[in-house]
Amino acid sequence: MAARERAGGRNQLRVGRLVKAHGLKGALKLELYTDDPAGRFVPGAEFTLQVPEASPWHGKTVTVRDYRVMNGNSVVFLDGVEERSDAEGLVKAILWIDQDDTEEPEDDAWYDHQLVGLDVLRDDAVIGRVVRVEHLPAQDLLIVRAGEAEVMVPFVAAFVPTVDVAGGHVVVTPPPGLFEEVAEDDEPVTPAEDTEQGAPGAD
Repeated sequence: MAARERAGGRNQLRVGRLVKAHGLKGALKLELYTDDPAGRFVPGAEFTLQVPEASPWHGKTVTVRDYRVMNGNSVVFLDGVEERSDAEGLVKAILWIDQDDTEEPEDDAWYDHQLVGLDVLRDDAVIGRVVRVEHLPAQDLLIVRAGEAEVMVPFVAAFVPTVDVAGGHVVVTPPPGLFEEVAEDDEPVTPAEDTEQGAPGAD
């Protein structure tokens, strides 16, 4: 699952993350966020880099020279990245590509603005609302407003099995305790509890 962004009037799709230098000739292993890697990583394809502002690659793009599957791993070669030391400077970078509005959207990928505002359901009950999406190197996070608190839900199929934009909701199956802690923090003390705790006038 992946979230897409609209930046500067452009639709952008996150398609991969550079996870590790591979070999001595500048290759990098890819973590894929696309169901069509062979179609995305063709020679000449250009990607916008998401890297920290302190990185020398900040604000730059990279162009694919070659894409291969080696020992079951997706590996990409980029123009200007000729040695392992060059590749190591790109580890953890996220790759984004501009997507035309007429292009058929990929499965399990949504724009941020499609997700923000959706109700969050668990066991058919509304427990919150998506207020924003955060794009981290490892995965996307749905930030859910639950009462007065914000809960970070990993945007992966195991925890968000259903996204129904037309229906106005997502379904979550979070790990135990993720929302329960919020409920416990927000739960008011009732008069009966006061009595049990030895409130004035109790025998």
